[in-house]
Amino acid sequence: MDGLSRRSVLWGSSALGAVGALGIVAPTAAWSWSPSRSVLGTGTGIDPKYVWDDEADRIVAGVFERGEVDLVNDLLAGWTHNEQPLPDGLPSELRSFLERARQLPAWTDQAKLDRVFRFYERRGLYLGILYGFGSGMMSCVIPREARAVYYSAGGADMKERIAKTAKLGYDIGAKGAYGPSGQMVVTCLKTRITHAAVRHLLPQSGHWKAGAEEHLPISQADIMVTWHSLATFSRNKLAAWRVPVTTADSDAFLHLWQITAHMLGVKDEYIPADWASANDQSRQVLDPILAPTPEGISLAKTLLNLAAEYDHGLTKPMLQAFARFCLGDQIAAWLQIPKSPYDGMVKAGWPPFIRFRELGLALPLAPEGYWLFDEFLRQGVMFFLGEGKRVNITLPTGNNPNYS
Repeated sequence: MDGLSRRSVLWGSSALGAVGALGIVAPTAAWSWSPSRSVLGTGTGIDPKYVWDDEADRIVAGVFERGEVDLVNDLLAGWTHNEQPLPDGLPSELRSFLERARQLPAWTDQAKLDRVFRFYERRGLYLGILYGFGSGMMSCVIPREARAVYYSAGGADMKERIAKTAKLGYDIGAKGAYGPSGQMVVTCLKTRITHAAVRHLLPQSGHWKAGAEEHLPISQADIMVTWHSLATFSRNKLAAWRVPVTTADSDAFLHLWQITAHMLGVKDEYIPADWASANDQSRQVLDPILAPTPEGISLAKTLLNLAAEYDHGLTKPMLQAFARFCLGDQIAAWLQIPKSPYDGMVKAGWPPFIRFRELGLALPLAPEGYWLFDEFLRQGVMFFLGEGKRVNITLPTGNNPNYS
């Protein structure tokens, strides 16, 4: 790890304190966020760090014990759209679970889901950048997530792992994401059972156990930490960039992510009911835990190298500049992202670019035109990550073979 030992990283993190996404040093506090602020409005109040996905974990563990992982992956490969029936031949318990889990929650607001696509039409470019250079790189300073990725199967083939993550980011912004012709229900459920598979496999890794504080990865708290690094972070960055977002659009964007948390298996009592509640939860569960680890530093380098695979001379410094712009100097320093000759250009040029793009929305058919251009970029990214093939989320069959 370039001479950076685990001990030196942990010491440095301790000495610096935990610097949150807003640059505020804050100690990790005991769980105190009230379930009365959730979409459910009530709940047990149990710390989500000690809550997982018991039903999914039990069913997926059974799939492994009976040697059915390859069968399930083969059968689910063709299950891609929300309206599709589940394929014949699935283990009966898994089929019953997926049939129940594919139902949208009773509190779904279809009007908000219809509205959110119009929001994506106008602001999809900003969100794509925030998902990639913000959340994607921030995951490397979320210690539990970085270690889980590094020592699981995804750590051995980061391009494939990023492609599967990017699929969720792509599908959530598609028209009718949760409608019959959309793919988000399927993407969420495949991700949910993949999380269960990682929880089954990763405790078998001595390397992961040596550094992990938890006995099982990907708790409900871990999922919500990632949720905040996407939804809450992006919403706040749009405000910081002075992108004009109406209250109705902001509420629709939140609802899209509320539905996503539910479909990923998060209990409703942990899903914030509004942005004020989301920010309060984020300040408790995300901001204080951000810190460097050897695994995260290595992942960040891999991510930037993959993104600039064919042109390190020009592309990589530009990507470094956008990562630094989205996340700030502290996180960039933790991840050893060097300063780029484009830092000043991005910092100075991004605000006028936003103003120019926002003014263009007043022109006839501009939202549709923006969407077509942004879609071309998104399709290009997915083509590159998937190497020209359809990206399919599958159950892993083992951990990172480099750390067996």
